[in-house]
Amino acid sequence: MSNGALAATIEAMETNDWVAPDCQGENFYDMDQSLQGLLKLYLDDDLRDHMLPHYRRLGAIAGGRLDELSRLADRHDPVLHARNRRGVDEEWVEFHPAYREMEKIGYGDFGIHCMSRKPGVLGWQGVVPALAKYVFQYLFVQSEFGLMCPISVTDTSALLIERYASEEIKRKYLPGMTSQDMTKILKSAQFMTEKTGGSDVSNLELEARYEDGNWRLYGEKWFCSCADGDVALLLARPAGAVDGNNGLALFALPRHLDDGSRNAYRIVRLKDKLGTRSMASGEIVFAGAIAHPLGEVGRNVKNGVNNGLKMMMDQVNMSRLSHGVRAAAMMRRCLNEALVVAHSRIAFGEKIIDKPLLRRQLMKLMVPTEQVLSMALFVGRQLELSEAGDQRAEKLARILTPLLKFRSCRDNITVATGAMEVRGGNGFIEDWINPKLVRDAHTGVLWEGTSNINALDVTKRAIAKVGAHVNLAEALHDMLAKTQGLPGQFKGELDSTVDRAVSFAEQVALTGNEPMARKAADALYHVASAVLLATEGARLGAMGEDARRLILARMVMDHRLRAGDPLAIDDDNTKAVAALLGDGKVDLATAQALAA
Repeated sequence: MSNGALAATIEAMETNDWVAPDCQGENFYDMDQSLQGLLKLYLDDDLRDHMLPHYRRLGAIAGGRLDELSRLADRHDPVLHARNRRGVDEEWVEFHPAYREMEKIGYGDFGIHCMSRKPGVLGWQGVVPALAKYVFQYLFVQSEFGLMCPISVTDTSALLIERYASEEIKRKYLPGMTSQDMTKILKSAQFMTEKTGGSDVSNLELEARYEDGNWRLYGEKWFCSCADGDVALLLARPAGAVDGNNGLALFALPRHLDDGSRNAYRIVRLKDKLGTRSMASGEIVFAGAIAHPLGEVGRNVKNGVNNGLKMMMDQVNMSRLSHGVRAAAMMRRCLNEALVVAHSRIAFGEKIIDKPLLRRQLMKLMVPTEQVLSMALFVGRQLELSEAGDQRAEKLARILTPLLKFRSCRDNITVATGAMEVRGGNGFIEDWINPKLVRDAHTGVLWEGTSNINALDVTKRAIAKVGAHVNLAEALHDMLAKTQGLPGQFKGELDSTVDRAVSFAEQVALTGNEPMARKAADALYHVASAVLLATEGARLGAMGEDARRLILARMVMDHRLRAGDPLAIDDDNTKAVAALLGDGKVDLATAQALAA
C-alpha cells in the first residue's frame, strides 16, 4: 500500500477500527493455501475430488459456528453431579449445550470418529483412508481441541476392539462406537494414568479379579479423559500376575451393563485443568466394575505374560499421530491469527506487516507451522501404507510418529505464545482466541507421553531396537533422488545433512546417551521436514502450483540445522521473507533461486 493510500485509510478509520480483527467467520479450508496444494500430492485424485466439498463445508463451520461454540464451551466447564434427585449414587456429568452441539458436528454430521472404521461415511464407497480423516481433524481442531480427544479415542478404541476383542464383544460395542446416530452412539475413553504410574505404566496397581465368571476391577485411576465415556479401554493387573509391564492386561469397561444399570465405578471428581476445559477429565474409583478382556487373559496368570501394554500401544501411537495433527491445526490457527493482525494493525504510521522485526517474528511462526503440516501428512500416509502391509512404511511410522509428537507439541507452545504477542495486549484478554490457544497448546506435551518419553522412544526403541533410522535415511535419500527441480548444491546439502543427523541419532541411541536424546530427535525431525518441504515445493512448482515450500526448506536448514554464531549478524534474507509473506504464488524459478 502506498503512503498516500495508507494515509487515506487512516483518515477514514473510526476509533474501533484500530482494534485488529480475528479469523472468526473465515473458511479455514479456503484460506489454507498450503493444505490445498499438499492435498494434490498426498491424496489420490478421486478421493480428493470427493472430499473437497466436505473439507470446504467443515472449513466454513470451523471458522463460524464451531468457533462460537468452542469459545462458549471453554467458558462453561463440565459439572459433576454425584447423585440423582432420589439420592442414589449415580453420578453424571453435565455439559453446556454448546459442547453437545459440537459433538453433533464431529460425531453426527461428519463421523470423524468412524469414517476409517466403517464404509459409506460422507458417501465414500469404502472406509475413508486415514490421511483423509486426519484432514478433517486438522480443520476441526483449528477451533476446538478438547472434543477431538473423545472423537479420536472413540476411533482408536474401535480399532483395538476390532483387532483384539472376542466376536461377542465386537457385536456388543462396535455398532454403537461406529454410529453417527447421537441417540445410539457409544463414545469411548482411555483410562491409563494412576498415582503410581503415568509414563511409567509398569507401576500400575488397578487390579482385575476373575470372580463368578466375570473380570472385575478394584482400585483407582488418577487422570481419566472423557470420564463419562460409554466404553473405556484401560490397563489393569490381573490378580497374581507378574510385576512390571508383562503383567498388565487390556480391558474394555462399559459405563452401563446389559440390564441398563450403572457399572460399579464412580467418578469422584473432575480435574480443574489449564486447557481443554470443555472436555471432562476425572478421577475414578472402581469397586468391582465388570470389564471385558481384550486378548487372552488366563485365570492363572502368576507365571504368564500378558500383552495388554503392547495392544494398548497401538492406540497410543495412533493418538500420538493425532496429537501431531492437532498441533498442526492449532499452529495454523495461530499463524492465521497473527497474519490477520499484521495485515490490519497500524502502528507508528504503517501496517505492522511492513515492520522488519515483526516480519522476522512471523517467520518464527510460519516455519514450524509448515514443517508440522508436511510431517503430519507424510506420517499419515505412512500409516496407510503400513496398514496395507508395506514394511518400510511400518518402520517409518514407528520412528516418525514419536518424532512428530515430540517436536510438534513443543513448537505449538512457542507458536501460540508468539501469535498472542503479535496481537498485543488484546491477545491476553479472554474475549479473543489467543488465551485459549495458549492454554490448549500446553496439553500436547503431556498427553500420550512427555517430550522426554517420546525422545527416548525414538532413540532407545525405534533406533536401538527396531533400526528404523536406516529406513528413514533411505526414504529421505530416495525422495531427493527422485525429485526434479532441486538446486544441485542445495540437494547435496540436504543429502549430507540426512547422513549426519541419522549418524548422530544412531550414536546417541547405541551408546545409551540419554541426555542427548532430545537433541537427536530434534535433528531427525528437522532434517526430515526439510526434505519434505524441499521435495514438495519442487513438485508443486513443476505442476505450476506454489513452490514456496522450497524456500521454507532453506529456512529450516539455515535456522534449525546449521551452526550459528550468536554474536554474528545473520545474512540478509529479505527477498525470501518477502516471497513467503506475499499474497501471490511463488513460481519454481524464484523458489529455486532463493533456496540456492
